[in-house]
Amino acid sequence: MKKRINQSHLGIVTAVIASITMLLTSCGEEKTSPQPAKGPASIDAARLIGANAEPENWMGHARTYDEQRFSPLTEISDQNIAKLGLAWSVDLPTFRGLEASPLVIDGIMYTTTNWSIIFAYDAKTGKELWSYDPQVPKEKGFHACCDVVNRGLAAWNGKLYIGALDGRLIAVDAATGKEVWSTQTFPYESARTITGAPRIVKGKVLIGHGGAEYGVRGYLSAYDAETGEMSWRFYTVPGNPADGFEDETQENIAKTWNGNWWAFGGGGGTVWDSMAYDPELDLLYIGVGNGSPWNQEVRSPGGGDNLFLSSIVALSPDTGEYVWHYQTTPGDTWDYTATQHIILADMEIEGVARKVLMQAPKNGFFYVIDRASGELLSAEKFSTMTWASHVDMKTGRPVELPGARYYDPEQTKYLPAMHLPGTLGAHNWHPMAYNPITGLVYIPAQDIGANFVPTNDAVYKEGGWNTGTDFSKTPTPQDPAIIREIRKFMQGRILAWDPKTGKEVWRVEHNTPWNGGMLTTAGNLLFQGNAKGELVAYKADTGEKIWSFQAGTGIVAPPVTYSVDGVQYVTVMAGWGGAFPLVAQAFGVPKRAPALNRVLTFAIDGTASLSVNDDTGMSLPEPPARFGTAEQLQKGNQAYYDNCVVCHGISMVASSSMPDLRVSAILDDAALWQSIVHDGALKENGMIAFSKYLSPEDIEAVRAYIVDTAHVVRERMLQDEAAANAIKTEKE
Repeated sequence: MKKRINQSHLGIVTAVIASITMLLTSCGEEKTSPQPAKGPASIDAARLIGANAEPENWMGHARTYDEQRFSPLTEISDQNIAKLGLAWSVDLPTFRGLEASPLVIDGIMYTTTNWSIIFAYDAKTGKELWSYDPQVPKEKGFHACCDVVNRGLAAWNGKLYIGALDGRLIAVDAATGKEVWSTQTFPYESARTITGAPRIVKGKVLIGHGGAEYGVRGYLSAYDAETGEMSWRFYTVPGNPADGFEDETQENIAKTWNGNWWAFGGGGGTVWDSMAYDPELDLLYIGVGNGSPWNQEVRSPGGGDNLFLSSIVALSPDTGEYVWHYQTTPGDTWDYTATQHIILADMEIEGVARKVLMQAPKNGFFYVIDRASGELLSAEKFSTMTWASHVDMKTGRPVELPGARYYDPEQTKYLPAMHLPGTLGAHNWHPMAYNPITGLVYIPAQDIGANFVPTNDAVYKEGGWNTGTDFSKTPTPQDPAIIREIRKFMQGRILAWDPKTGKEVWRVEHNTPWNGGMLTTAGNLLFQGNAKGELVAYKADTGEKIWSFQAGTGIVAPPVTYSVDGVQYVTVMAGWGGAFPLVAQAFGVPKRAPALNRVLTFAIDGTASLSVNDDTGMSLPEPPARFGTAEQLQKGNQAYYDNCVVCHGISMVASSSMPDLRVSAILDDAALWQSIVHDGALKENGMIAFSKYLSPEDIEAVRAYIVDTAHVVRERMLQDEAAANAIKTEKE
């Protein structure tokens, strides 16, 4: 694998020059940079770089530029955690997933909910100070592959910055919540969305976007924090050669592609989450996503590494110029993104002091990389995997197992392949944490397999899903007993990982995947929320569970911690959602009745209480009468899995925030069904008109398929219940 596009030592030379330049010019930069505002969110470069000197605040997405999610605070520790109680909570007017890391700056908390709404609270009492709703059109949720979530804010010079779902980068006044400026980072009609948190580096707001599943070309953009004017844009994959390449880097990476990738989805490579910045080296690190389509044989017939898909790329934050890269999954064909959390740390490895970058991307390997040069230091398995045996340290490439790639151009039949990790990854967006005291990285890992079925006759569908795979060929079994057996192979865990040795130190098993992000502290604590609705504290050195709290809804967001007036607090956004609950709730935790999402804040001797809805039961009423021919049902099955599954779930079972179509009141009204699905009668609620993608006949076939599925599921549930009652009677 090539780690450089141009000179082999470009990364080292550039990093050294950048360090010298920054030292020589830092004084001049301080004189010319804008003075921080006096008042809320008075953030400048010095405060962000020196965040460790202010442990009472949480000023950046992961507290510090190194993204370690470690806090030096010790008032709450493994010695007094039993006294931790709820200090305050706020109910939020939403049922969708919450993924944000709140910022806490000088006693004020700023956080976001789904649909890109901002709230400001008194961090000590929870009193709401203001809110800002960008009024994202609900129809834009169609282009949000993995829920209408938002992961948080950035702060600079009295302003807060949010990437709205519809592509606007918005600056608001931190004191009032009033909009200061707004710029559209991509055309509204584009199949892109923003869910990730911006970062601020040297007065520039950095933001990427999602949408690779729908067919787009990925990029990262930098905007002036004061004016909103774009400073630079870095494309992660090459465009159409006929249009000319933006720079030499694009020309060079185009050599790793084949076919007409620009015509079938743009190539992908979206930068939808992770970034990190090293002020000393003056290097920005970004994680790049999957290909568009997933199936490489459709995207780039004949193979190729397809740079910079599934790569970690180092850039100059001043210009966006390429410095070095490392590709985790060359020629990705499994949706193995490298957008997962990036952590920077300084440590001694094999007797050598190293500035390292660490990542555990979807593909199941934990990477340790020299962040000055891009040299691979180690790559070890942290999960079960069926696609590769190991990483060859001489080439830096994974060694793929036979049959890993599920497309064979010499055959005309489907070649389905079940793989671990699946498309949701061995580790998804949920942030890791690194504790420099224990020397361990804590990974929210999981096992979720996926069956990849290639589409041999894939046709590009503008604005729709373009994966090059056929979801309808592997629908979920309806038999509850079979589902329970499959569930046994869907697990989650915390892995305490030693990056120096590349080995697991301890683990905590969860009986469900899709658990929350991590927080670790100098009080020998590790916090994580989970799919069962608990916030849990563990000993950071041993993994011993020492405290928990039931939130009443699944937690996927990472906790943060801060201090006000000498009192330490821990806060987490509690709200179940994201890709797994939407698509695969059929295999997930019991489906709860909808419960309001919340901001939960804890302190020693906290005495506040919380009402919890424990209703996890599910029953299906008698569906409308079955109708439709076998051909029509098959047509409905295909149309459902091509168009509906990503919101309404496998077998129509999505998270509690989405309607369960099997019990929909309109299933027996064909005309009303057409008005909603075909014409978009509920467009304002997020249900777009599917007239662009489905004919009235297709839509009626979907209705027939849903009604039939509802009957099958209900019959199986009644049989299951009868069998359980028979066993109970026999025992009595």
